[in-house]
Amino acid sequence: MALFALISLAPLALFAAGIWQGGGRLGGGWLLAGLIYMSLLAASLDQIGALFTGDRADGAGFPAASPLLAAIALGHLGLLPLATHAIAGDSGLSGPERGVLFAGTGLWFGQVANPAAHELIHRGQRGLFGLGVLIYATLLFGHHASAHRLVHHRHAASPLDPSSARAGEGYYAFAARAWLGSFREGWRAETELRARRGPPRKPLRRPHPYLVYAAIAVASLCTGWLIAGFVGVLVWAGLALHAQSQLLLSDYVQHYGLTRGPRADGTLEPVDARHSWNAGHWFTSGLMLNAARHSDHHAHPARPFAALRLPAPSAAPRLPWSLPVACLIALAPSVWHRAMKPHLARWQHAPDAAAETLD
Repeated sequence: MALFALISLAPLALFAAGIWQGGGRLGGGWLLAGLIYMSLLAASLDQIGALFTGDRADGAGFPAASPLLAAIALGHLGLLPLATHAIAGDSGLSGPERGVLFAGTGLWFGQVANPAAHELIHRGQRGLFGLGVLIYATLLFGHHASAHRLVHHRHAASPLDPSSARAGEGYYAFAARAWLGSFREGWRAETELRARRGPPRKPLRRPHPYLVYAAIAVASLCTGWLIAGFVGVLVWAGLALHAQSQLLLSDYVQHYGLTRGPRADGTLEPVDARHSWNAGHWFTSGLMLNAARHSDHHAHPARPFAALRLPAPSAAPRLPWSLPVACLIALAPSVWHRAMKPHLARWQHAPDAAAETLD
């Protein structure tokens, strides 16, 4: 757990130091170090011998997991307005330094804050769940808290899931379809859930979740306005879109081309280890809180990130690259399709090739 904390929180300290220094040789160096950490360093360290890759024992406790998630959430809620001011306001940063800060913090929001939010919305405690919603809603993507739990986990790897990419579908077409589709289907799922529960006795205490997401998004953009006027709004929204694109890329990569087959009665087979792409690269697994152990997450949504297991290559699809590198390749659809074709073919044409299943 100490390694998870060190890897995920270190960039936060680098960006904060650069902003505090106000640019110049020292401050700019901290900002550049943060960007390099989130990109080149992470990709390079993945290639060396792993410091941890094994599975944890069944029933192992991780009392520090929730405090780490809360720390990342609070770091996100502090860094987002701070970065907005540093990029859009009178911060003393030069133009290139502002660009480095935008790129670097956007990567941290997408690759660290997003996995933390994903963990938090699967927690049963109201306070932790609320922190996850806050992260997504301040990134103007609050509906993901509903769509991911109520739609994606139910319909993953099927045409009913807007967040499962089809074979041959490019990322950009997928992103538009997934954003709009998850918004619509999440709304529908939440509305149906409220209807089944019956009308609340105190509606003001139980508003529709989408009203909460919208209120937080409006408050976030108003905060951007207070920080630096219209430019502050644009920068806040730009950082949010930067992070959203990485979330959508992650969804695109982790289910690309994998589909659930029909059973004898015409219904779809259950979601299984074969329906998610996984990766076992140690450093980015630490950075992204084991987000790439995706098959086990679908099998056990409430399992803490530190306890997620990596299925054997014979049991579930394995990406040939780390998850962030795969997402980078997916930005070039023709390259992605050529690179993935032989890997996907095994799981499309031999769906029963898995020799093992997750416990």
